[in-house]
Formats: sequence, structure tokens, C-alpha cells
Amino acid sequence: MTVPPASPSPGTTAVAPRTRVAAAVAALAVTAGAVAVTVGTSSPATAEPGAVVVSESFSSGSLPAGWKAVDGAWKVENGRLYGTSASSGENNKITFGRHLNDFRLEATMRFETASAATRWASLGIDVPADGATPWWIATMRSGTTAANGLEFAQRTTANAWVVTNTASAPYAAGTGRDVRVAVEVHGNQARWIFDGREAMRTSSLQRSANGVQGLFVNGATVSYDDVVVTELPPNGHIRPEGSPLTVIAHRGASAVAPENTLVAQEIARRGGADWIENDVQPSRDGIPFILHDATVDRTTDGTGAIRDLTAAQIKALDAGSWFGPQYVGERVPTLAEQLADLRTRGGNLLLEIKGRHTRDEVATIIKVIRDEQMTGRVFVQSFEVDALRYTFELAPELPLGLLRSSLDADPVAIARELHLTAYNPDGNALLARPEVVAPLHAAGVAVMAWTMDSAGLWQRLERIGTDGVITNRASELVGWNSAQTQRPAAGPTVAVPSPADGARLDRAQAPVVAVAVTNADTVTVTLDGKKSAAGRKLDLTRLIAGRHTIRVDVTGPEGAATATSTFTVTVTQAGLGYLILTSGADPTALTMMTTRLAHAQYAELAAYADRQAGRLVPAEVASVIAADARTLALQ
Repeated sequence: MTVPPASPSPGTTAVAPRTRVAAAVAALAVTAGAVAVTVGTSSPATAEPGAVVVSESFSSGSLPAGWKAVDGAWKVENGRLYGTSASSGENNKITFGRHLNDFRLEATMRFETASAATRWASLGIDVPADGATPWWIATMRSGTTAANGLEFAQRTTANAWVVTNTASAPYAAGTGRDVRVAVEVHGNQARWIFDGREAMRTSSLQRSANGVQGLFVNGATVSYDDVVVTELPPNGHIRPEGSPLTVIAHRGASAVAPENTLVAQEIARRGGADWIENDVQPSRDGIPFILHDATVDRTTDGTGAIRDLTAAQIKALDAGSWFGPQYVGERVPTLAEQLADLRTRGGNLLLEIKGRHTRDEVATIIKVIRDEQMTGRVFVQSFEVDALRYTFELAPELPLGLLRSSLDADPVAIARELHLTAYNPDGNALLARPEVVAPLHAAGVAVMAWTMDSAGLWQRLERIGTDGVITNRASELVGWNSAQTQRPAAGPTVAVPSPADGARLDRAQAPVVAVAVTNADTVTVTLDGKKSAAGRKLDLTRLIAGRHTIRVDVTGPEGAATATSTFTVTVTQAGLGYLILTSGADPTALTMMTTRLAHAQYAELAAYADRQAGRLVPAEVASVIAADARTLALQ
């Protein structure tokens, strides 16, 4: 198992996850030269949605047939199953059921005793029938309000813990309280449901070929009742009622890392994205690469159309330095490299076939997906109808999504024609015609909107029933989702974390307007009464010295709210120096002004800036320089 721990094992207290992201990922060998590809077809797996595989109320007074008590003390008494683990070092378990890819496991659980609030009980998601490692569990501590009160975790063959996801429940399970819990599993994805409310997701499960279900207890005595396992249909893309939006990271974590690279994928994965959205195009020699544009010019240090460059030429390009110096050396990944990373480190891919592709080119993409054993974790989308038709012909097991800039007259009809799993329109177009969501859902088709980056838009999309959102701000949407699941519906709230209220800033600083909003449909940001925007970097070289106010007004179905933050632009010698050096003034004027600044000749500096305003010094900044210099002259 190569997924790095994001939180401690069920037997420890919470610690901060590692935040260092590898700056370079080893490149796989790329074969130059065109490859002839033949792709066979197969039928999609069938399911029996709603079939109850296990339903046990423990009324017989003994362990049910087929239930295997692997270790620890297990008994049936008073219509409940009791499991006892004598110490925190014993992960005692009982197994049952059969191997399922898509299922819901639910049970009523009650801590009878616990040696500490950190002790836990679990639903076994994928457990060998004999209890051998590795196995996956959905864990609940008796102190469920802790940051790691709920967890998804794997016990490896080395008897080490890999905890992929943690969350806190809205209240403590404690002892003596019945809690109805459930986990819904679709392949490598799962939802943790605490008393009817989704608390957490994962896309990092590594499923076995024959694992069954189980119950676990650690350092406690726990009783279980009404254990039910229900088979689910394979399409888990339509959002269940009460579940938050599916988070799809647009080109990876493209707001904070170079798009369509493995480092952007890693950051998005660590940020909690459910899916990574990336684009695929072939090189001149037919190797599928992850790149959005038709050329490499914008996102690498090279030039030219991707289809005119060989794989070897593309792999030599730097795809990170354009974004930031910390990403120097990042490479354009092949599709095979991206899928290998997702397979070993966790995650799912929403893969856009970018631009026109021949049937053979689509066949090459499908062959790579199959070679990497990722057919169960790839969702193909495209604006190109032919690409979707080819994909269905060659790989009907792959889910398909149609990208649209504007909505079709009859989205359901086109969905049926193209065998779509999802209809993926521009988010603004969808908000203009929200009535299309219900008939698409009735036809079994999910709706995923692109590319929406604000809380107000997420709120509106959530309310009309949108299933997933493609966004440049995936980690923010994860946090927004979490906020929605942790509180009941309420009026809108708003805060301005940056610039902080009361902050004193000099000219050299460039704070970003940060706005935290919940339950709002509209967000209006002003600076000193003039329109501004969340995420805007403030240019303090153009503001007068003194106090300035950011005001944010929000509205939602439950009312309106306002927040303000007042900050002060201060005058300092260093700040004035920065103002001069970034003024765009003529070199002669820069020399004159910096000389006077260095000798603290502030009055002379002010007079010079006034004389040269609109000549050697841009007029709009000359007045600010003069004003700051006069302020310093009086100090």
C-alpha cells in the first residue's frame, strides 16, 4: 500500500497530515513509434440493485450461519451481537456476507463499555473471510466528535495502519447510545453515513477479488443489531438525497499547481477531491498525453502542436516553471503515468477526450486504461460526440459524459442516444434551465456542471439537484461540503478572513480578499464602496494612506448577512521605496527619487514627484509618492 497516511491509526490520537508534496515524479518509459491497437469489447457488469444479501436481527440466540468469529469474544444475547476486545492492541473481528463491488452495509451500534474515548468499532468493507490482512474498515470511535472520530482505514499486510480519511461526527456516540451507521461502497469509493447524515467520503479503497463484510471492535465491548447488506447498482454518480456535491478537480488542483500534472493531481487528492478531471491528446507517435491546449506553448517551455511532437520531445519539456519556481521540472504526464499514480495512490479520473479523435486514437486510450487496470475508476467525457460513440463501441463498461456549452433541446433524448451516464453542461447554462435535472435523474443520468468556482454558485447548483461540480477550487468545495453536512439549514453567514480586520499594511504587501460564505446565493464585495471581488489581490500602491474598508453583502433563501474588514495602509520608508521601484517611472526619475529617499530628503522627494507627474513619473502614482513623502517629512 503506497497511499501515505493522512491521519493516525485508529489506536492513536489525531496528528497533522503530511503536507509536503513531491516536486518530481519518476517518468515511465515511453515507446516512440506508432502502435497498432486492437481493442476487444465486453459487456458491462450486471447488478441486482436492492437485493438484500444479509439481514440479521440476532433473534435466534446464537451466531448466524455463515458468520465467522475470527478473534475476540463474540456472542448473541438479548437479541444483539456482542463483541469484546480486551485491549487497544486487539483488533477483534467477525466476518460474514459475500464479495460485492457495489453495496450498502448498515448496522445499529452501541458502545457498552470503552477503555477510552479513542477506542473504536468498525464496519468491515473488504475483509478476507479468515480475517487475514489486508482489510479495509469504516471506523467509529466512542468519542466521535474528535477530528478523527470517524475514519476510513486499511490494515496492511505489514500490520500497519493507512488512514485515508477522517471526520468528526455531530455528536459523541459515547456509551449506552444506539447509533445507526452505514457505509455505501462503489468500487474504490465509499460514503460514511452517521445517523442518516453523510459525514465523509473516500476514493482510496483498494478492493480485493474476494473480500467480504465484517464487524470489528477495539478496546471496548460493542453490541450490534439489525445488520443489513444491500447490493447497489453500479452507477453511484447520481447524488443521494442529503449527500453533498461530488467534487471534481478541474485539471487537478489547477488553482495552486500547474494544471494537468501529477503534482496537481496529488494536491487535489490530498485536498479531498472525489475525481480528478484531466484532458488527453495524442503525440505525433500516438502516445496519449495529459494536456489541455492543442499546443504546448502555454503550459510548458516548448512550442508547437502536441500532435506534431513526439513522445520523447514532449517528455523533455518543463511543465511546471511557468506556474511557479517550486514546480520546475514537472513533466507532461502520459495517460499511463497518470493512471498508474491514481491506481497506486488513490483517486478516480474524469477523462476528457480533447478535440477530434479517430476511432484508432480512442482505441489507444482504452487500451491504456485497460492495461493499467483502471476501467472501474475512469469516467470518459468529451464535447466530441464521435469520441463518445467510439468509446461505447469499444468499451461499453466505461461510463460516458457529454460536455455541452449550452443545453440541448432534449437532454434526455441525447443521453439515451449516446448511452450517457452523465450530462455535463456549463454551470451557468444549467442554472438558466434547472428544470432539466429532474427528467435526467428519472432517466438514470447524473448531471455534472463545469467550471464553477464560488460558494454562491455551488449553493445554487446543490439546490437544483446537481450531482457533481467541476471546479478549479476543489479543496474549497470540499470544505464547503463539510460545512453543509455539519450544520442544519440556516441563514447565510459571511466573514472576511483577509485582509484581517484592524490589519496595518505597508505598500509592499499585496493581501488577497478572502471571503468565507455559507448558505448564500449572491455575494457582493466592495472596497471603499466600489465594486471588488473575492480572490482579488489588492494593489496597495494605488490606495491612499489611511483606513479602507472591505464590505461583503450576501443573500440566501433564509435572509441576508454583511461582514466588513477595515485595514490601514501605513506609510513607511520601506513601503515608499517599494512604491517608487514599482512605479514605472523613467530610469532618471527612479535614480533621483531613490537618492532622495535614501538620504531621507522627503520634502524634496515630494516636490520632485509633483513636478514630474505625468512626465517622468506616471501621474496616478506620482500623487501617492508625493503624499507618502510629505507624511514621512512630518514624522
